[in-house]
Amino acid sequence: MGDRQVLLPADTPDLLCHNDLAPRNLIVDGHGARTRVRVAALGAQARRVRPPDGRQTVAMRRFEELAWSETPRGEISLRRRIEPTLKVDVYEVKLGDEFLMSSLFTVAEIELARLGLAQAKGESLDVVVGGLGLGCTARAALEDPRVSSLVVVDAMPEVIDWHERELLPDAAALVRDPRTRLLLANFFELAASDAGFDVEEPGRTFDAVLLDIDHTPHHLLHPDHAPFYTAEGLRRLKGHLRTDGVFALWSDDPPDAPFVQLLEEVFGRVDAHVVTFANFLTGGESSNTVYVAR
Repeated sequence: MGDRQVLLPADTPDLLCHNDLAPRNLIVDGHGARTRVRVAALGAQARRVRPPDGRQTVAMRRFEELAWSETPRGEISLRRRIEPTLKVDVYEVKLGDEFLMSSLFTVAEIELARLGLAQAKGESLDVVVGGLGLGCTARAALEDPRVSSLVVVDAMPEVIDWHERELLPDAAALVRDPRTRLLLANFFELAASDAGFDVEEPGRTFDAVLLDIDHTPHHLLHPDHAPFYTAEGLRRLKGHLRTDGVFALWSDDPPDAPFVQLLEEVFGRVDAHVVTFANFLTGGESSNTVYVAR
């Protein structure tokens, strides 16, 4: 069975469409366990459309799958939806069955850059960001006027493509900044290598490395990342930092005492910042951790 199109009435409650083909804007790809539903119609603004029976209806997007690809680690997709409570656009990334990130909660990703760079010394900083994601950490790093160069490393060509095509809000501010270079590579392999994070200048050192790839030092996206979170792996990373260089790491868990001890063993001084933010889903507060080692 090939791809097929599903026709829905223009006033279907759970479908808000946004082009003049209102009755034909939901597509089902594949079949069986691999069936996916995606919105085919594009366009960011609500408009009036006139269905075949002549009635007018307001048409606007409630959900869009902006990009989708097969990868060696599963299907990856970029989605945009309207959050019904806050009535704002939410951008989400899903890999396989895991939701990797959401634009609803980005406070800690931004603080990763701010807290890390606050400890960096000098007026002209060369910075590495490990993990492009939605671009929050990278854009926050560029807000520091001392940053003279920014290498953003991501192993997913799809994620880099989303930014280069400017599918995400404020992507232009990142990719068009002359200080930015997006590097398609495995951060952990580069960290373990002698050449480091600049393929054009092997052995180059940096003032700060800001990392947000795994959920925590123990909850990893892939088992291959585990050697990085050891004394030897962190020493290899430290070798790519300048004297007084800073390593900052985002984690979804509360501060982990054994990991703090490991960082102290390698770097000397470590702060584990608990970053709290309002969580409208729970009606309370949530928190992440930012480790800053130097």
